[in-house]
Amino acid sequence: MHTIGLTGGIGSGKSEAAKLFSRLDVPIVDTDIIAHSLTANGEPMLAHIATTFGPDFLNEDGALNRAKLRTHIFNNPDERKKLETLLHPAIYERAVAQLQDNQKRLNPDYQILVVPLLFEADKYLALVQETLVIDCLEETQIKRASARSHLTELEVKTIIQAQMSGSDRCKLANHVIDNNGTLDELAEKIHKTHEKFIKTCIVSK
Repeated sequence: MHTIGLTGGIGSGKSEAAKLFSRLDVPIVDTDIIAHSLTANGEPMLAHIATTFGPDFLNEDGALNRAKLRTHIFNNPDERKKLETLLHPAIYERAVAQLQDNQKRLNPDYQILVVPLLFEADKYLALVQETLVIDCLEETQIKRASARSHLTELEVKTIIQAQMSGSDRCKLANHVIDNNGTLDELAEKIHKTHEKFIKTCIVSK
């Protein structure tokens, strides 16, 4: 099973990159999507969150108040650790299961595992054979992240400062894609990278 770990800072465009790989029929396992599904309305994880943080973090319909919880853990590092302790083992378990299922059902040349903090998480690094970083300027990160989320510019800057720097990510990566341009430019770069991955996988088989 050849798995490529895809990562990048907030607002770098890693989710768009994953979508573009998916359109090329590459199986994608995204830990952010898994985390969202684990905390969807009706999921058992919500009961654990309510027990840990209080029922006020659930809406009247039982769904998670994501904005409220995000603000809460953003301002309280100890509370963030509590949430990570709840979620991270379940996310990892489901990610591994999805990778194995993809391999069994699809037998792809390669698949992609999207992990925002890939280089900070040894257990995820152990699952991949190569790494790909989607990188862009900090000003671009701030503009994109502020536009697509409810985060303020200050909050985005704080998250960027708390994450590994883009330059350090790029030094650790096997492959880097610069994403300071347009979506069409990113698509072209993804297509070329995909062709390179296919050739590498065919040779290694």
